[in-house]
Amino acid sequence: MKKWIVCAALLSCTAVMAQNTNKEGSHYQFTTIKNLDAYDVQNQGMTGTCWSFSGLSFFESELLRSGKGQGLNLSEMFVVRKMYPLKAANYVRMHGKANFGEGGGFPDDLLCLRRYGLVPQTVYDGNRTKMYNHAEMESLLEGFLKNIGNREGTINPSWQKAFNGVLDSYMGDAPEKFEYKGKSYTPQSFAKELGLNADDYVIVTSFTHHPYYEQFVLEVPDNWNWEKVYNVPLNDMISIAENAINTGYTVAWAADVSEKYFSFPNGLAVVPEKDWDEMTAEERKKLFEEPGTEKNITPEVRQLAFDNYETQDDHGMHLVGLAKDQNGNKYFRVKNSWGTGNFGQGYFYASVPYFAYKTTNILVNKKSIPADIAKKMGIK
Repeated sequence: MKKWIVCAALLSCTAVMAQNTNKEGSHYQFTTIKNLDAYDVQNQGMTGTCWSFSGLSFFESELLRSGKGQGLNLSEMFVVRKMYPLKAANYVRMHGKANFGEGGGFPDDLLCLRRYGLVPQTVYDGNRTKMYNHAEMESLLEGFLKNIGNREGTINPSWQKAFNGVLDSYMGDAPEKFEYKGKSYTPQSFAKELGLNADDYVIVTSFTHHPYYEQFVLEVPDNWNWEKVYNVPLNDMISIAENAINTGYTVAWAADVSEKYFSFPNGLAVVPEKDWDEMTAEERKKLFEEPGTEKNITPEVRQLAFDNYETQDDHGMHLVGLAKDQNGNKYFRVKNSWGTGNFGQGYFYASVPYFAYKTTNILVNKKSIPADIAKKMGIK
């Protein structure tokens, strides 16, 4: 997941009344079904680290739900800083035949939580400039690794020190100990005191090329650590996400946002019944002005889009609510990390068909999974 967009911040709200989009010319009317607490929309800047912003936003909501860490902003760049050396080592061991870059996924967030812990934003921001921008650093790191991973013969055993030297120059060294609110912590002890445990969470998807209710290694480039995910039928994946929201749990969402019917400025992600190329200019305009009939998303339709690269794992977001439009169609309310320039000030609505079609995976608390589905998955 590595979408680059400039972003900003806004605190979420908990409205319970009908809302229009506040977008001139729009006739969408949304009524809140459920809205959950989330911390400020953060600024991912010109980086491909949405996976960290969405994953840590999810953890922040877990803390809000449990009554711990109220108002706590977790450091996304701590996770990024800890993952870079691991991705680099994997790239070198694979002789340059593995993925390396700013992209990542929810497995990275869980790996960091499990192995290294977490820290507050006030302790480590990993930023030496006004806005997050890793382009120059990324160029240096990638060139460095390509030279090592593609060379013949022995490798200088000190390469990792040089690699970390670049990271330290641009991001600073991540703290091993710190003070917070008068107490001393390590990142591990801080996460433990917050009650965040990586074993409480699972990653779920739905594809037909692997058996249902089993785990498999999700075949997307940014799954560099070959993490396994749970595979369930499409209706179950939708039920898991809806049940989570309805029972007070948010959902970290990985999806494809490259479709022309995904419009952050309009605050909408929908799936028109007609293919985009078959629509007239008027039909395209109307798509974002009033609710219409959406495509019927079957497991076969979803699978084909994944198989032919129409659906890719290119962005991480955070599902924080459910709503319905004036026709009764349901939507997830989504917290993004692309700034507050759209009507929703950092939030937008994604229809359930869009979720069904373009989701690559979701991260959820095990307790949010309906009991009958959890049993089939072998989750206790």
